[in-house]
Amino acid sequence: MHYSIAIDGPAGAGKSTIAKLVAGQLGFIYVDTGAMYRAIALYFLRKGIDGHDSASVEAECPHIQVTLDYDPEGRQMVLLNGEDVTPYIRTEEVGKMASVTSANPAVRAALLGLQRDLAVHSDVVMDGRDIGTHVLPDAFLKIFLTASVSVRARRRYDELSEKGISCDLAKIEKDIVLRDRQDMNREIAPLRQAEDAVLIDSSDLTIRQVADSVIAEYNKKKEQSSL
Repeated sequence: MHYSIAIDGPAGAGKSTIAKLVAGQLGFIYVDTGAMYRAIALYFLRKGIDGHDSASVEAECPHIQVTLDYDPEGRQMVLLNGEDVTPYIRTEEVGKMASVTSANPAVRAALLGLQRDLAVHSDVVMDGRDIGTHVLPDAFLKIFLTASVSVRARRRYDELSEKGISCDLAKIEKDIVLRDRQDMNREIAPLRQAEDAVLIDSSDLTIRQVADSVIAEYNKKKEQSSL
């Protein structure tokens, strides 16, 4: 039997950071679904395609292949048609495009099979917006990770500033509110907490405290399932 942990939540809640820590501690494979959607968004940006143009987006999907691999140091790489695009997918521009194009059914279908296949053959920690509700509805453990808008904006601001990227805190906060609205109101697999998900608000918690909470929930559920 393979175990899967689904971590869902809004933009900037720390899902990727927590998922990586938890996967590393448990020896699971970390699947960054957000990075996969960002890679597709990067493709559309490079092609000059309007993310709201559903017909054009759908027409390009057969030409896009996104896979995950690891470099010699064990770091996960996101490959777009064979190119390692990991360094290029974390910009605000790519993030906003991903929020739009990830709502397109053709885009979601292109990645769904790969994501589910990974969970069938490996122990995984997978994070995103709809993992517990749509991608892995039978996940062993579901977590809904959130934080206040102001905290999420500050985290993103600090992350960009540390990289030497000029940014505006108020604009980041405005963008987060917009992305939350888009993610929660899209027709296909909107962002919402699964009924059986454990809610964790990370606003006043450290990264280590959140990771420890997720692992504690996993161990508790595993112990219960063995009774």
